[in-house]
Amino acid sequence: MTQVIWIVVAVLVTFTVGYVGYSRYLTRFVELDDDRETPAHKYEDGQEYVPSKKPVLLGHHISSIAGGAPIVGPVTAGAIWGWVPALGWIAIGNPLMGAVHDFVTLTNSMRHEGRSIGYIIGEYVGERGKNMLLWFAFLTLVLVVSVFALVVAIVLNAYPQTATASLVYIALALVFGVYLYQMDLPFIAGTVAFVAAVFAAVWVGIEFPIALFPPVEAGAYPDGTIVLLEALGDGTWLPGAVDSASATLKPNVAAWVPVILLYAAVASALPVWVLLQPRDYLSSFLLYAGVGGTILAIIVGTLLGTATEPLVIDESIGAFTGFLGTDAVSPYPLFPLLFVTIACGTISGFHSLVSSGTTSKQINKESDVRLIGYGGMLAEGLLAATALSTLAIAGFASDAAAGGIGGALPNFALGGGTILTSLGLPAGFGEPFMALVLVSFLLTSTDTGVRLGRYMMEEIIGPASRETETGLSGGIGSFARGRYTNPIIQCTFGYVLVISGEWATLWALFGGANQLLAALALLTGTVWLANWDETKQLLSTGVPTAVMVVISVSGLAWIAFYENLYVNLLGGGVTGLGAQLSAIVQMVIAIVLIGLALALVQIGYGNIMAERRDERTAPGTTDD
Repeated sequence: MTQVIWIVVAVLVTFTVGYVGYSRYLTRFVELDDDRETPAHKYEDGQEYVPSKKPVLLGHHISSIAGGAPIVGPVTAGAIWGWVPALGWIAIGNPLMGAVHDFVTLTNSMRHEGRSIGYIIGEYVGERGKNMLLWFAFLTLVLVVSVFALVVAIVLNAYPQTATASLVYIALALVFGVYLYQMDLPFIAGTVAFVAAVFAAVWVGIEFPIALFPPVEAGAYPDGTIVLLEALGDGTWLPGAVDSASATLKPNVAAWVPVILLYAAVASALPVWVLLQPRDYLSSFLLYAGVGGTILAIIVGTLLGTATEPLVIDESIGAFTGFLGTDAVSPYPLFPLLFVTIACGTISGFHSLVSSGTTSKQINKESDVRLIGYGGMLAEGLLAATALSTLAIAGFASDAAAGGIGGALPNFALGGGTILTSLGLPAGFGEPFMALVLVSFLLTSTDTGVRLGRYMMEEIIGPASRETETGLSGGIGSFARGRYTNPIIQCTFGYVLVISGEWATLWALFGGANQLLAALALLTGTVWLANWDETKQLLSTGVPTAVMVVISVSGLAWIAFYENLYVNLLGGGVTGLGAQLSAIVQMVIAIVLIGLALALVQIGYGNIMAERRDERTAPGTTDD
């Protein structure tokens, strides 16, 4: 039987080569210079533009990009096509494409005063597609926020210990922000104390688990769980709540969703130093412990045999199950759906929104981009490899063969808990700890997504300005982009989407749209380089751009013409007017996105060719 350690070895080798060699080359390629003033210093305002220590900003960046997708995606892909194709795309695609995407986008935004990817696309690719892309990015973020809020609620329902731990951890982050930025107390000593307190929060959660409403089935909560709203009944009166053990939106889940969205709205409106930076920094230690601890546990457990179970790949997880995947989800062609499914574990357009939305406004010096941009994406790839390893250990826990949320949660927590027993941690501690790791990333991605949505709306409505409005006065435009009002709009739409159930049918569309955004961000970086200097080679970004355009367009075409037109509409795969309208809307959106992608690629390619042609013929550029 194949040992899980080979998954870890493959990723560590390719990632090390990528960071030591390729990222160093890219650093020289884009001419990072610490003597050049960054936007964080140039426009420092204490609100959005805040120079940040490298480890603090690295923690924010990793925590913001590492949501649930790098866990759900690899687990789903491994269950459908086998662990070898999933591992190959993560190990090779991440350092050559995903890390390049994040690095170049972050550098590009930093060199453009911390502007968003939408603004830069408008400048280099053309204004025709700018507003359409910004609207697309805004609507995509609303979908991300709603789905992530739902996933957090599912985790809190499955592991009430994590609900308590999360509340303690958020409170610690608020105190740490005051400690670090207002009291200006020692950084290292504070890090040690507050990180220790975060891990102690896991113990507090195990001792005092909480839920909002009683469970649907007896015994679903651990003994001693405190049900906070039991006096209000069983919760079935909540919008969208379903009183069934097999339902996704159980009453307790339905109760947690608005709480999480309210938290996201408030957190996104606060200055970055109050919660976003300190919380994300503390979250990064959960990542380091969860991913690093899991990798170490796999090595120790394999060499010393200290795990409670042999660390070998479960027989139910095939190395390669065929081009069309397993029977449970067939037909699901490996190309292009493997790449769309794994998404964030290898490359994600959402990262371009984070890199150009919040991170670029907090870079202290240019050389920090190498670790934060390139290294941060490798860290997410390690999380994806960890998720794949937990699937390999746990096998098809719950409904993993069908993929998605139902399979990712039990595999990540159960498999991770088993792996951590190699280090002497009991599964009763390891499982809720791994669940907390998942929740911490989802929470940071949720409120960062709301903040980024506000940035998108500021650029859509304009005029572009670095002065943040409250939205409480100034008319409809001010209300739509305001710091306090825009989050309310986003979270309200997100809540309606969750309770309507439409998030489930739109998630596949988001996967294709997310990859398309990555392709367009790479295209923007390529055009920027072409306009920068005629001596700049364009292969480092141009080849990934071409690959991602083919993948995203093919994936969206599959969603539009096969899944929705052929299967759902012509084949009668969906019944009822609402479901049929949803299929039509998805098909239209996919076709529009394909048209947008091809149009922007044509414009971008024409821009590159014109720029290089002008440079070749301009006076003084020849060898004569």
